[in-house]
Amino acid sequence: MGRHRNKATILSIISMGLGQIYNRQFIKGIIFLIVEVFAIFYFGSNLQRALWGVITLGDKARDITSKPPVLVADNSIIILIQSLITLLIFVIFIGIYIMNIIDARKTAENRDRGIPPNNMLQSIRYVLDYKFAQAFLTLPGAGILFLTIMPIIFMVMLAFTNYSAPNHIPPAKLVDWVGFNTFKELLTLKTWSHTFYGVLTWTIIWAVLSTVTTYFGGLLVALLINQKGIRFKGFWRTLLVIPYAIPQLISLLVMRNMFNGQFGPINQYLRYFGLAGLPWLTDPFWAKVTVIVVNMWVGIPVSMILIMGVLTTIPRDMYEAAEVDGATNYQKFRIVTLPMVLFSTAPILIAQFAGNINNFNAIFLLTNGAPNVGDYQYAGATDLLVTWLYKLTLEQNKYNMASAVGIIIFLIIATFSIYNYRRTKSFKEEDMIQ
Repeated sequence: MGRHRNKATILSIISMGLGQIYNRQFIKGIIFLIVEVFAIFYFGSNLQRALWGVITLGDKARDITSKPPVLVADNSIIILIQSLITLLIFVIFIGIYIMNIIDARKTAENRDRGIPPNNMLQSIRYVLDYKFAQAFLTLPGAGILFLTIMPIIFMVMLAFTNYSAPNHIPPAKLVDWVGFNTFKELLTLKTWSHTFYGVLTWTIIWAVLSTVTTYFGGLLVALLINQKGIRFKGFWRTLLVIPYAIPQLISLLVMRNMFNGQFGPINQYLRYFGLAGLPWLTDPFWAKVTVIVVNMWVGIPVSMILIMGVLTTIPRDMYEAAEVDGATNYQKFRIVTLPMVLFSTAPILIAQFAGNINNFNAIFLLTNGAPNVGDYQYAGATDLLVTWLYKLTLEQNKYNMASAVGIIIFLIIATFSIYNYRRTKSFKEEDMIQ
């Protein structure tokens, strides 16, 4: 017992496909062998350079002053990207190699029990019948690996380099590993830390106020529409959802013109009634007030739609029982309506908070982070971490600092979301409901 299993396992470890050939699965074995041959050729010429590239990020800088001048230089960023691709492909190959060993071993175990191995058609039929989901997800899984996970890894790695203008932009200059020096500068160096903590504080304030105002504003509107005696409910629902139906780009640009301090209609109306116009977008305080108010205009319809759907699911007999007990309208809201709404929408509320931390459109289209703050590094009074990251990347070429900011944003959102979601009743009672 185990005679075929041991031989097939050893052969598949020695070379991909030999175990399958030993198990008389010749086509499958040849396919594995072809994969290994291609892997040997590919990694033979690329794997060593990939390891060298990740470690050194290149060693030949462009130097036009030398004799002869060095014109062909290493591009550290291209080397890093190519190295990451090669290493990820190597990880995939290792996974296929392990799968080849497991497959040969299981087939040999069946042979030891007297079960004949499947031929190629039977293997295909087995995959289609029992492993179709796993096989079908292989392609999107590879896409996620190279189009999502790899860029994230690349961004994280940039935070530990000195990839920044003007002194370390390839190919004119090489990029080097600097460890945690970027994070140290961001968090402790006064020129950067003052901006970081200022922008972080406003980002948290913005996220809290934006989430609270849009959520409870939507709750209030939904409750008003659902009140007895309100006629034409469909008309009111349609009317109040229009701000959400209009593309956000258009709404925010229109609002930007309306709040223009000199020519905006709002200040013109204020002056018409003898009131002084306000510096809506040019004063730091009023600019922050403006973006919060405009965000309410855009965000309240979303919360209203979600909460109205929840209100229709609350059993009417709960309200009738509360009325029998002599509960007032406020008590019915506090004891019945609010707990039921929060139970259903708490995960959405957490997601809205996380989304507001990264609410790029509202700030970028309305104020572009303005007004400027003199002692900030490339940031304005209304800039969020995400809009500051955008400026650091596309306007100032401070890629390492932007990567560090991106990592901090991820840590804040991930920590807050996971911690609070696990504390919600909807998460704790999920298994009970199922």
